[in-house]
Amino acid sequence: MSVQPFPELDHALLEEEAVDLVRELIRIETVGGGEAPAARLVGERLAEVGVVGEYVEPAPGRGNLVARFPGRDPAAGALVVHAHLDVVPAVAPDWSVPPFAAEVCDDPEHGEVLYGRGAVDMKGFAGTVVAAVRALRRAGVVPRRDLVLAFVADEEAGGRWGAQWLVENRAAWFAGATEAIGEVGGFSVPVPGGGRVRRAYLLATAEKGVGWGILRARGAAGHASRPTRDNPVARIARAVTALHDHEFPVRRTEATAAFLAAFGELTGRDLSGDGPGLRRELDRLGFVGDIVGAGLRHTVTPTVLAAGEKANVIPGEAVAEVDARILPGGEDEVEREVVRLAGEGVAVEWKSMPPTAAPVDGPLVDVLRAAVAADDPAGVVLPYLLPASTDNKHLARLGIAGYGFTPLRVPDGFDVFGRFHAVDERVPLSALRFGARVTARILATA
Repeated sequence: MSVQPFPELDHALLEEEAVDLVRELIRIETVGGGEAPAARLVGERLAEVGVVGEYVEPAPGRGNLVARFPGRDPAAGALVVHAHLDVVPAVAPDWSVPPFAAEVCDDPEHGEVLYGRGAVDMKGFAGTVVAAVRALRRAGVVPRRDLVLAFVADEEAGGRWGAQWLVENRAAWFAGATEAIGEVGGFSVPVPGGGRVRRAYLLATAEKGVGWGILRARGAAGHASRPTRDNPVARIARAVTALHDHEFPVRRTEATAAFLAAFGELTGRDLSGDGPGLRRELDRLGFVGDIVGAGLRHTVTPTVLAAGEKANVIPGEAVAEVDARILPGGEDEVEREVVRLAGEGVAVEWKSMPPTAAPVDGPLVDVLRAAVAADDPAGVVLPYLLPASTDNKHLARLGIAGYGFTPLRVPDGFDVFGRFHAVDERVPLSALRFGARVTARILATA
């Protein structure tokens, strides 16, 4: 694919603004709510360069800001660029620095590093996108296609007051959109072997679905001194053990197959098998192998148990909850297997959010590859399957194909995925500056 020459921007100002905006957003504490000040800040910074957004607060404090940056090709489908403004809790005494101070510290391995809740998940991208749009507007650059810039609330709790609410109540704001870019991907990982240093930038082209199962066993309550075979605690215990011990077979989705084929070729490793040999090869890849391995099969994990109140009373009911992560196309299979493994006498209540899958190749993927190559000629963009969920699942209900790509070039061994929700969440400033340059190129040429 040929990409139009990228106009010269004031890269120094772009990078400076990206860092400053990320720090401003981190300092707005948005744990479990209170996104309104952050959404308004984003709206103000965009309005300063003539990109005026729509603000909505579907519940007190749960602010969302959506703005459209018109492109030069009205026939092209719009691209949604989205970031959530809420963050997970941070226990300050566990951190090396205050989690909402946005401090920059010197690190002997990684240089200047920005600490703060949201540095990677995902105020880092939110601030970068705003800085990139400001840089394009200052330079008079009109993007190829309309950009729908969405800064939303509540992603960490499922999007009820954010992306889900917008899709259900403000779908017109996404009119004409065909693709979306958000979390989780774009960060670099080392590619071992091959005789030269290379980096792979992971592109999430698919996401596992999520299933929640509530298992209930009922029986006759009674005194524990007179045990019966009709004990719901025992039935639930057997069901939970069966689910814990079960391993689903390997399923090579389009995204996982593409990653394994490309990574195997780059590293010279044999990633073609499905058994213990593949697991051993993935183990040799460190945290990269962990990410990919989580996308090889369905998983069902018991997470909650509840039964009884006194040791000498057989309860009338025992309950367990399980969390399932489901590969594309596997929703019915997983639910049937949970019911089968739970066994006789255990009722299963089930609800789920379906998986998503977007094409692993196409014009947008070509743009992402070209944008990375322009700043990192040794970098290669590889598709993968995200074993978690993002707001792309809500946008998929509007027929929008979602990708996870928030570009960061990080030092080898810096596990960006491992910083999500972690103590001392942080990102090197060099990675943010790289992300600002690449993001500006993507927005202009996508």
